[in-house]
Amino acid sequence: MFIQKNRKLHILIVAPFKIPALLYGGTERVIWDLGKCLSDLGHQITYLVSKGSVCGFANVLFYDANQNLNQQIPEDVDLVHLQFSPNEELKKPYLVTIHGNIPFGIKLDKQCVFLSENHAERHGSKQFVYNGLDWNNYPKIDLKSKRDSFHFLANAAWKVKNLKGAIELTKQAKEKLTVLGGHRFNFKMGWRFTLDTHVIFKGIVNNQKKAKFLNESKGLIFPVLWDEPFGLAVIESLYFGCPVFATPYGALPELVNKRVGVLSNQKNVLLSAIKNSTFFDKKTCHEYANEQFSAMKMTKGYLKIYEKVMNGEILNDHQPTLLEKQLHKYLPFE
Repeated sequence: MFIQKNRKLHILIVAPFKIPALLYGGTERVIWDLGKCLSDLGHQITYLVSKGSVCGFANVLFYDANQNLNQQIPEDVDLVHLQFSPNEELKKPYLVTIHGNIPFGIKLDKQCVFLSENHAERHGSKQFVYNGLDWNNYPKIDLKSKRDSFHFLANAAWKVKNLKGAIELTKQAKEKLTVLGGHRFNFKMGWRFTLDTHVIFKGIVNNQKKAKFLNESKGLIFPVLWDEPFGLAVIESLYFGCPVFATPYGALPELVNKRVGVLSNQKNVLLSAIKNSTFFDKKTCHEYANEQFSAMKMTKGYLKIYEKVMNGEILNDHQPTLLEKQLHKYLPFE
């Protein structure tokens, strides 16, 4: 096994966007933290990413979507880690991380890896690595701070994230809601008429501002209406001591246990839990996220996959594809 023999690899991480992420950039932060951990472990890292990217711990090359990918891969690279499916046969050993939900009928590459067990199972695969984050990049948490509101953390323009449901739940609970990741006005959706004074829109925030609001939050309201592939908002919130009140879809049952939150698609169940949010211990939530979803734990998971790929293994014996077509646009929330 090459990793046990301390062989150091030259790993090329390929993604069609700019790094580092200056604002939210979930996938950008994941691949940044992955590369940093791999570098800390002695591996050589090169990013093939969009123009304008910079990185102090790795080489940076600029990705050209109009050029043959094989021609952009340096000769001395040992393994290629893609964040999208290639449209050509690669000459180097490679794997592909699937970061989102893929439409029904699309067949994926056999070298695919998913973000959670549920994400993998829904595509007929067993290959997954949980996302992790480098918690050292976050401001200090304050578990003793006064917490007087809840928060919603997601792209508020996506109806599957169900901001409407989060607003409704906190209104019924007579609690304040801070919305992170969306604006009151959206060009596609128009003006969000939220007459309730309990809702405050803070827009897209960077880590510093996000930390301030999470340090003041009683918990995350996350009633998504789709199968969540993973949920970075969940682990970030838990890290800051915030319990999670969400629907039980996709990966969420893998991330949220009874010690750190409540999952239900029944509004009355979540409402009751929100009203009793002090039942959850902030320190327990923090320690759970810190231990289970760190960037280093994610990196070690990927190193096991890298080992399989470098040994010539095919990760999936068939092309993964979504096994069941969702009959309704949104999952139930009643």
